[in-house]
Amino acid sequence: MRSWKVVLLIVILLAVTPDLMAQCAMCRGTVESTVSNGRSVVASDLNLGILYLLLAPYLIVASIGYLWYRNSKRDHGRRIEIAGRVKRAMSQM
Repeated sequence: MRSWKVVLLIVILLAVTPDLMAQCAMCRGTVESTVSNGRSVVASDLNLGILYLLLAPYLIVASIGYLWYRNSKRDHGRRIEIAGRVKRAMSQM
């Protein structure tokens, strides 16, 4: 049940991504001047560059989150194993 929610969230985020093409004032001025000259390739390349730069911090945070989750899961497994040993030792007394 949880996995379909994650998939749905990813699909929604990917569907909204094309609307997130933000630009600073200097970049906007450059794009407007090049588009008025008939060169719209600069605008699309600039938007892709902005999205590329935006992606890096999210990948770093996601990597740290994944490593934290993996280590937490491993520690939880160790705790369960130790609790099982304690129960077996207590039952043998």
